[in-house]
Amino acid sequence: MQLKSLHNFFQNGLLGYYPKDEIGAFFHRVCEHHLGFKRIDVSLKSETLITPETFEYFETIISRLLTYEPIQYILGTTSFFGLEFKVDVNVLIPRPETEELVAWILKGADPNNPLKILDIGTGSGCIAVSLAKHLPNAEVYALDVSPAALEMAQYNAQQNDVQLNCIEANVLEWTNTELSFDVIVSNPPYVRESEKEHMAPNVLEHEPHLALFVENESPLVFYKAIVELSKINLKKDGLLYFEINEYLGAETKALCSSDDFEDVQLKADVFAKNRMMRATKR
Repeated sequence: MQLKSLHNFFQNGLLGYYPKDEIGAFFHRVCEHHLGFKRIDVSLKSETLITPETFEYFETIISRLLTYEPIQYILGTTSFFGLEFKVDVNVLIPRPETEELVAWILKGADPNNPLKILDIGTGSGCIAVSLAKHLPNAEVYALDVSPAALEMAQYNAQQNDVQLNCIEANVLEWTNTELSFDVIVSNPPYVRESEKEHMAPNVLEHEPHLALFVENESPLVFYKAIVELSKINLKKDGLLYFEINEYLGAETKALCSSDDFEDVQLKADVFAKNRMMRATKR
């Protein structure tokens, strides 16, 4: 079998499950991961003979995609902010909107300053590692309740040649009066149980619910805890950043509308949805 025939086989196997463009993106991604072929190589080397082992590998990929398993989990890797991250079912797959949050933080940070940064609910470490990579003088802490997530974050830090200080703790219970930070950032669970019906099956059936969902009655439980923590652990003029539920922007902003914070801002993502917030500690 030639590569071009494998391409047709791959497309036909997934038609009706995914849009054609997405199937094409999957194929090129798998080709690069397994064969080392860039998109242009797939075109230029379309008559390359495929081994039986490679054909079986692509068959396995198709069977897993048919269950809507995310391609990032299947390949075990994803790209975020120009860096490669290992991912598995213990961590959320990093999203493009989270890249926007990282960019916002970096825009307001001086890379020459020895900042101390805390990333709460670090998961794969995508935020913490990206900030450490672009702020070489920063001391970055990564907190998560999941030991498996922290192990993943530490691995990704090592792979990207940065240092993380990992803290295994539940932010709803964690207290520490010794550490103080210039920046605290979090992308905590914020999807309400009632919003599940609107979610794609690749997310709902495969990504960790612990990192996604909150009860309908207390959708801001993690934000409230982090705001209270920031009153103690964020330095004067320090910055608190959140990724937020687009439907709860006003409510999230109100949490910081007190004597402890000023200049509270909501920020829209590229789709004009309020997905980020920043507040300055008085």
